[in-house]
Amino acid sequence: MAESPGRPGPTARRLADAASVYLRAAAEQGIDWYPWGGEPFEAARRSGRPILLDIGASWCHWCHVMDETTYSDPEVGRLLRQHFVAVKVDRDEHPEVDRRYQRQVGALTGEGGWPLTGFLNADGELFLGGTYFPPDDGHGRPGLRRVLKEVARLWKEEPDRIRQNAEAIQGSLRRMRDRRAPVAPDLARFVDGVRMELDSGYDPVHGGFGGAPKFPHPTALAFQLWDAFANGHSTAGDRARETLLRMADGGLYDQVGGGFHRYSVDEGWHIPHFEKMGVDNAELLLAYVQGLERFGEPRFEEVVRGTVGWVRDVLADPDGGWGASQDADSAPGDDGGYFTWTKSELKSALDADEYRLVARVFGVGTEGRMHHDPERNVLFRLLPAADAADGLSLGGPPEEVLRGALATLRSVRSRRPTPTVDPALYASVNGRFLGAFARAGAALDDGRVLMEAQRAADRWLDRAFDPARGIAHRLDRRAAAGYGLLEDQVEFARGLLEIGEATAKPRYVESAVRLLELVEAEYRGEDGVLRDMAPRLYDGPAVGGVGDPSYPLEDSPHLSANAAAALAWVRASELLHDERWAEKARALLGPVAARVGGAGLFAAGSALAAGLLSIEPASVVVEGQGPGAAALARAARRVYRPRLSVFLGRPPPPFSFPGEGGPPGGPARALVCFGTSCDPPVSDPAELAKRLGSGRSASGS
Repeated sequence: MAESPGRPGPTARRLADAASVYLRAAAEQGIDWYPWGGEPFEAARRSGRPILLDIGASWCHWCHVMDETTYSDPEVGRLLRQHFVAVKVDRDEHPEVDRRYQRQVGALTGEGGWPLTGFLNADGELFLGGTYFPPDDGHGRPGLRRVLKEVARLWKEEPDRIRQNAEAIQGSLRRMRDRRAPVAPDLARFVDGVRMELDSGYDPVHGGFGGAPKFPHPTALAFQLWDAFANGHSTAGDRARETLLRMADGGLYDQVGGGFHRYSVDEGWHIPHFEKMGVDNAELLLAYVQGLERFGEPRFEEVVRGTVGWVRDVLADPDGGWGASQDADSAPGDDGGYFTWTKSELKSALDADEYRLVARVFGVGTEGRMHHDPERNVLFRLLPAADAADGLSLGGPPEEVLRGALATLRSVRSRRPTPTVDPALYASVNGRFLGAFARAGAALDDGRVLMEAQRAADRWLDRAFDPARGIAHRLDRRAAAGYGLLEDQVEFARGLLEIGEATAKPRYVESAVRLLELVEAEYRGEDGVLRDMAPRLYDGPAVGGVGDPSYPLEDSPHLSANAAAALAWVRASELLHDERWAEKARALLGPVAARVGGAGLFAAGSALAAGLLSIEPASVVVEGQGPGAAALARAARRVYRPRLSVFLGRPPPPFSFPGEGGPPGGPARALVCFGTSCDPPVSDPAELAKRLGSGRSASGS
């Protein structure tokens, strides 16, 4: 019997019960999709067919476009069913798969991203690939119909050419792996090189680095803040502040609902790509907490509170933890409709003077107009509210009226069709949020934020932590799964260390130490750098190219897992006052620097870890009770100082504090130690902040 065009075959609903939102959304397509695993590779061997691999994510706009057009095309479906084994992968669920095939496609074409489209042999070797393919030729791209026909022909008629392509790609990957500096550079020289690259790449007009499309690089901002503190490079601090302000005022930040979109399509931060990623928001939340500590900007506090609010409202799981992302689109063919506004929509939601205030503040009708529909506007801050209020009859102070208008717009927007949220709980994302929420709760003096971090950490430790295997990649209602991935271990350890410092509870720091011990024992690869997977601990399907060694060394722009490991070891050395952890960081950073010494902006995380080692750790114990002790704690937690630990009372083991405390029941005072040298106690919050805000090098100079 001939199959009906465009209809799923009898096994096409393999994706219907998948844990992944992205996979489930493709279950009704007229394609016999397989999820990642051994079954499609066996089917390819048995049938003698090549594999088409599609890697995407629920937040990816062009993945949706390809699903809604290319993969919904009846002829594409027919060709795939007739000539290929089709495999669909959620890159958030399987980052180890995505990483390897991004590298293979990059070696072939010089491009990458999502959707990623690859053609593989039954051994998982890529011989052809690309990113987005329309169904028919257009926009300078070949149509997938034509590509499928040609690949099917080549597979049948020119197998030697297929084999040569696969061998050439594998050879290119081997050369890339083997390419490294013959000698690891001095770490100070490595840091200097990254500083020079950041200086040359800085955009003096709009802030940030490079041109369009412009991504936030929070780790680079953290490096600049460290550089200003440690070395007195005030320009670096000024540039970090300017970038934070520009991003906060741009369309990159959701002025109505809080939280950050993924990147800006223009260099001025006006029009974003609208997906909101958990990983981005966690790292940016931490960057704005650091900016608040350093500069005391009220705008930075607004952004911290707004981002926490968005995460709480949109990504928070009712049982603890945070989901992965919010989609850019709310319907097929949509492009930011949920997040943008027409003048008529604003006028219908607000009274006349509120509308005028909003239109002036947020530049309605100027650079934020959407290119595909100029009637729709991204809101970005063009004027201060006080300036925009000139000539208006407002019923209160301009900023207060503006806050009320934004609350009204939030309410109106909430009634629109809402972009899908991916509720999947991933350890790498949740670990970042643990640390960011712990730091935000301390800086805001908001116990609720810290409690949310503790609740998430406790859930993960109770259900997804195995001392022998580490932390699982994914936690859902059924089980925890996905052991053996480096990024999960180091990011979760970093988050636990921050909660440990904020609460002085041994459980968190002890669990973090166990994760870092596993990293040391299980993830070592060539030259001492860390592999992205531990072969003995990995519990995923060992098919395709997954077994190939891979080393996450560059920030992309998210912090690389090797840099995160170094930062975690540095933090552990501070909390435990154990120099062995700092030595582990130094030992790792040498070979990392040898490999990424020319990466500039994308080596900022490793350079930050190296730079932190030049700063003495500072420890504060606040003794006493009542308002005086609370004021000292607030002062210590609102000051910017790298490598700072603050405790209310002397912390229990395994924490370590080198100073001697006073008798119980004494007056409120702060004990301050730099390294193992302790200053006289201080009882004045302003004096405490001043003392902590002064830089000291590792040698005490």
